[in-house]
Amino acid sequence: MLTWNDAEVRAAFPALALRDDGLPRLYADAPGGTQVAGQCLDRMRQAMVEQCANEGGLFLTTQRTSDWMLVAHQAAADFLNCDQDEVIFGLNTTSLLFHFSHMLSRDWQPGDEIVLSRMDHDANVGPWIIAAEERGVTVRWLDVDPQTFQYRYDTLDTLIGPRTRLVACNHASNFLGTISDVGRIVAAGRAVGAVTVVDAVQSAPHFPIDVRAIDCDILVSSPYKYFGPHAGLLYVRQDLDRRLKPLKIRPASDTMPYRHAPGTPSFEAQLGTYGAFEHLGWLGDRFGAPTGDSLRARMVAGFAAATAHETKLALCFMEGLAAIPEIRLYGISDPTQVHLRVPTFSMTVAGHSVEAVTRVFAAQNIYVWDGSFYAYELAGLLGLREQGVVRIGFAHYNTLDEVETILEVLRGVVRTP
Repeated sequence: MLTWNDAEVRAAFPALALRDDGLPRLYADAPGGTQVAGQCLDRMRQAMVEQCANEGGLFLTTQRTSDWMLVAHQAAADFLNCDQDEVIFGLNTTSLLFHFSHMLSRDWQPGDEIVLSRMDHDANVGPWIIAAEERGVTVRWLDVDPQTFQYRYDTLDTLIGPRTRLVACNHASNFLGTISDVGRIVAAGRAVGAVTVVDAVQSAPHFPIDVRAIDCDILVSSPYKYFGPHAGLLYVRQDLDRRLKPLKIRPASDTMPYRHAPGTPSFEAQLGTYGAFEHLGWLGDRFGAPTGDSLRARMVAGFAAATAHETKLALCFMEGLAAIPEIRLYGISDPTQVHLRVPTFSMTVAGHSVEAVTRVFAAQNIYVWDGSFYAYELAGLLGLREQGVVRIGFAHYNTLDEVETILEVLRGVVRTP
């Protein structure tokens, strides 16, 4: 096992070497989508050049497409710690949840209830609200404490009951960075027989996902948030899947991995996602201590090394923000609780609009976001739906020098009238 090496890690991402008008790029926009690992690009090229064909035929390229599609599904199962037949690739998380909301709501009845979260991206809210409206189902809300920036877990017993058909929550907030105790929420839902849905889009880039440990029925993530291509990835528990009537054309196979594919999938996205998993495994090989040779063991070790590095970045940034009184951070700010958040930070700067702040960053070729990022309910709860926030987020390819650069820009902003 080697000591973490920023230069070697960054060399694994071709985009990090690019410059614009002589200025290097500083990517602090990871919550909206990470940069793509070189191994992902290699696999996508393989899919689109060396074996560009639909699957299911008898000639070489189509056979290779079929074989590698199954390799990608198995790697995704390793990533999630589930069976290969529980993995579904799609366009994106939002599309997958709309797709499944239609199937899951078919037997909902007036008087039934669903429980949604005010911390979620609307991808895990809007599809369920629409389905509830169509079926006459009551929506109940798991609220967020605006002081602790965590769920009101104490309300679960009153929210979830015998009429609850579905409970949906997030694993980590794309706005606050809060890591949720999803096991507690899922257990409350499963205790009454409700379907449980977890949005892991923001957690999957930062630590290993284990659907067996979470014990949920459905979990979604987005490979482009963890160093892969634009795609969606969904886990569905087998016993739930058997109860669903798929949305598919009549000749399509009723077996996995085809059962929930409404048409020809993006083979290049599937293989590119496999490349992203290979990158995480490489991190484990170089900087971790894998407990075995399996891809999952190597990825878990890679996450351990990456998380240790990201924690250093987060602590440095939190310490720097604490010394700038003009900045208000929305999220956990206590360094002793850094383990309860991912390195996603949303803030406002007194006397400056969020757009003005991000323009200062953009002028220096530093990429940060402003807005409310589809966290519609949470932004409303915090009174930030119109104003928005500046969002700065890190991934394992960022460095402490970059964190210091961002802090210096923020100090300059507050010094400017």
